[in-house]
Amino acid sequence: MGTWGTGLYAGDFAADLRGVISAVARLPFEPDRLVDILCDYEPGAARESADPDHPTFWLVLADQFAKRGIISPRVRDTTLSLIDSGADLAMMASLGMAPAGLSVRGRVLAELRERLIAPTSAKPRTVLKAPQPFLLEVGDLIVFPTSRGDVINPYFKSREAIPDWRHDGWGAFIVAERGRAFDFFAWYRPLVSWATTAKPDFAALITRQNWVLKRAGTVRRLHIQRMAFEAVGNLAIDAAKFHTLFPGRPSGVSDAVGDLSIANRLFLEVEDAPKPNYQPNRVIPTVHALGDIMAD
Repeated sequence: MGTWGTGLYAGDFAADLRGVISAVARLPFEPDRLVDILCDYEPGAARESADPDHPTFWLVLADQFAKRGIISPRVRDTTLSLIDSGADLAMMASLGMAPAGLSVRGRVLAELRERLIAPTSAKPRTVLKAPQPFLLEVGDLIVFPTSRGDVINPYFKSREAIPDWRHDGWGAFIVAERGRAFDFFAWYRPLVSWATTAKPDFAALITRQNWVLKRAGTVRRLHIQRMAFEAVGNLAIDAAKFHTLFPGRPSGVSDAVGDLSIANRLFLEVEDAPKPNYQPNRVIPTVHALGDIMAD
């Protein structure tokens, strides 16, 4: 049984949803379209009344819309119904919240209700004017400097400012696929190789085996410069072959919405010094030979 706090954002689901709403609010759509996008993103919590996160989804959505001046009668009415019917308190009770906690939660809901029924007006939003441009191409074979297998942290202005970072090798990855979350937020999924002391070239890399598929990540033009990415060639990746190998791979949407940098995906094993395997039963998604995903 999980733990649910009395505040609207006490649980992980609510905190994560707040971040998603923050990203979605930047889309240049009308409120009803934003609500549809969020419901599609969390369909169980949004549409299934038996889902433990169902009341929280609408309470957090209503609170965030109210704070941002986004007017949606649908969100307001759904949330007021959940408050007035006692559905949220009943769900919290079923999840094990003590009477004292339910009393505090009730006061939180009452305060939210007052704000929802108060007269309000829409506020201007800062929205994206166009989809984020793609900065990397599918099939790009990229090398970059590493320190004990780790990429340069792009959130530092220079590599010299990074604690304990010393250029001692070179890593490589292939842009296996890319996409846009909600048709606006760009993401990229890397296939990574191991780090070597010598800088690899295209001929050496295309014969390597056992490339590991990572979760997707985002990247900015400035970060590409700071991580010193260098494209050494491009592979013609067959999307159908790639999908056949990895049919259950996770979507890049959550990574794009959370703006999780591709730098987080580029910590590599070092040649002749493999990392300890702390999950011996885990199946690692691997391309054993690049020909397995390349067009004929």
